[in-house]
Amino acid sequence: MAADRVTPDHAAMEDGRQPAGRDGGSVAAGTPLWEPPPRRISQAAVTNYRAWLAAERGVELADDTRLWEWSVTDLDTFWESIWDFCAVEGDRGTGPALADAAMPGAVWFPGARVNYAENALTRRGPAPAVIAVREDGATAVVSWDELRRQVAKAAAGLRSLGVAEGDRVCAVLPNTVYAMVGMLATASIGAVWSSCSPELGPTALRARFGQIDPKVLIGVDGYSYGGKSYDALDTLAALAGDLPGLGASVIVPYLWPDALSRARAAGLPGLLTWDELMASETSEPEFTRVAFDAPLWILYSSGTTGPPKAIVHGHGGILLEHLKSLALHLDLGPDDRFCWFTTTGWMMWNYLVSGLLVGATVVLYDGAPGYPALGTLFGLAEALELTCLGTSVGYLQACEDAGLVPREFADLSRLRTVGSTGSPLSAAGYAWVYEAVSPTVMLSSISGGTDVCTALVAGLPTMPVRAGEIGSRALGCAVRVFDEAGEEVVDEVGELVVTAPMPSMPLCFWADPDGGRLRESYFSVYPGVWRHGDWARITPTGAVVIQGRSDATLNRGGVRIGTSELYSVVERVPGIADSLAVDTADERGHGELLLFVVLTEPGLTEAVAARLREVLRAELSPRHVPDRIIEITEVPRTHTGKKLEVPVKRLLAGTALDEAVSLDSVANPDALLPFAAASARSRRSASEPMTGSALEPGTGSDGEAEPGA
Repeated sequence: MAADRVTPDHAAMEDGRQPAGRDGGSVAAGTPLWEPPPRRISQAAVTNYRAWLAAERGVELADDTRLWEWSVTDLDTFWESIWDFCAVEGDRGTGPALADAAMPGAVWFPGARVNYAENALTRRGPAPAVIAVREDGATAVVSWDELRRQVAKAAAGLRSLGVAEGDRVCAVLPNTVYAMVGMLATASIGAVWSSCSPELGPTALRARFGQIDPKVLIGVDGYSYGGKSYDALDTLAALAGDLPGLGASVIVPYLWPDALSRARAAGLPGLLTWDELMASETSEPEFTRVAFDAPLWILYSSGTTGPPKAIVHGHGGILLEHLKSLALHLDLGPDDRFCWFTTTGWMMWNYLVSGLLVGATVVLYDGAPGYPALGTLFGLAEALELTCLGTSVGYLQACEDAGLVPREFADLSRLRTVGSTGSPLSAAGYAWVYEAVSPTVMLSSISGGTDVCTALVAGLPTMPVRAGEIGSRALGCAVRVFDEAGEEVVDEVGELVVTAPMPSMPLCFWADPDGGRLRESYFSVYPGVWRHGDWARITPTGAVVIQGRSDATLNRGGVRIGTSELYSVVERVPGIADSLAVDTADERGHGELLLFVVLTEPGLTEAVAARLREVLRAELSPRHVPDRIIEITEVPRTHTGKKLEVPVKRLLAGTALDEAVSLDSVANPDALLPFAAASARSRRSASEPMTGSALEPGTGSDGEAEPGA
């Protein structure tokens, strides 16, 4: 492992600004912003794939639309072709690619035996496999040969601790080489990996790892974020005490040299250091090939609507899905450097690590994306010559709001793709990327989820980019939009569903022996059809517009819109920094549409409220003019930037805070306190549902200031 420092020019990042506030308000959804040049199209992996299909399979597909249609109607041949085109290492077996198309319960590649780690480590040589950067600039560079050696040693260490196929290894680690090596070592054995970010407290960690009975815990002594250091050992000790089957604890001394002695004092069981785990002389990894549907890792739902679900994904399903997604949709290969800002507790970390499957150099960033300057990620892109930089919508919007112009302080000439996920990106956000970052990049806005550990909708590098739209449904993903009657609709807003199985759909939830919780989560609304929980619209051209969570849809007198559509209008109004909309109406229509706003300058005036009502009436509908406009200081969000519409709605209905949301899923828990206070007052009065008056002062739709505290 080579160590160095990455030191972007932070002063230049701060200087590259325009006046604060969003531009792009005049950019209409659907406006063309980028057209792939002929060379990009001809060199794209998906172009090569179509040519390969014609030559090797006799499948002639004239364009991207026909490619998608074929990929979801002939699932067996499509996924068989991904295995062959991407040269999967493993025993194929003799069964069909899709032996049983039932949902849930689809059977993929019976008889096949594979190992995810074996496929992630096929590349050899001295070129960088991983570059890991901490926010203070400390940098580690690990070659492909060195990564194989470290995985071999870590796997030998885990075996010496009794870890075998099917056992669980859990980790509380930041986004580092240690996490990557630990995951690959666990997978190489056929054991099951599960990781969380060290920011989580012991209660949150217990709610996750307590479900899966891990044999080994790997943890870090501390972590840094935003220039501050935080101790993690007491949290690890508290967690270990709640894991009765735990046999060993491995401590990574990431921040402090006295980590081991402090860990002993904390009372961690079966304690050893990372170096002791890596003490084997083994230099070549051994890969246990397991059944296609053998568990690979366990991810956790956000917990915003109940206890976190322990979602189990399989070796083969993730392997094929990520090969397809990274090679064909993101167009990544051995010449690329791939970074996505994430923590180890978000599915995007697993997606990022899978860059190894296509031979790309994976760049890990550990820290705050806006420290020590808001443009840090773009400085990183220049310093490490990234070709693909992914991040969250929240980060892009923060840069846009600050008037940042990354192309003025960073050389982004190597950057080919900018990725965005976590929530819908507005048309103005699309325009900002092309105006402020680069006019030549492919903006790859994707939408999917932890449930499937991939994108359900994603464009291709051979497609144009239009403001506010995701170019296509992902290959092999039979995504449709249904109305309330379960009928498919086009160019209308409805429920996003998947009508045919995907290999990366969950094998199960870990503590769900009869599958009842899984069926209730995805298949209870439309039997045999996956209901994803997003509100979406498919355009006549096949593009997809994500409108927000369907359980937060604004249904006013039968006229439905997604909350993201409302936000795109509200947040273009001068003076509005952020917003949250909640419809408290019950099934009889009793309740109010509440609009909570964060202002650039505190103090909601009637002029601003009147402007909001006017714009919403004109651009959406008179029915979506809020009954009340209420000022708040901050919109509560998840760690991935999603607005907590459903938990707030539950709080306003009188639900207790600990029942409405799992606080460890919230990035800014204090933002929920006003809503929780309103909920408490509602429960005390118990006379009628809460409609937001306890969050006064604010301005009602009648134009008069609410009486307030």
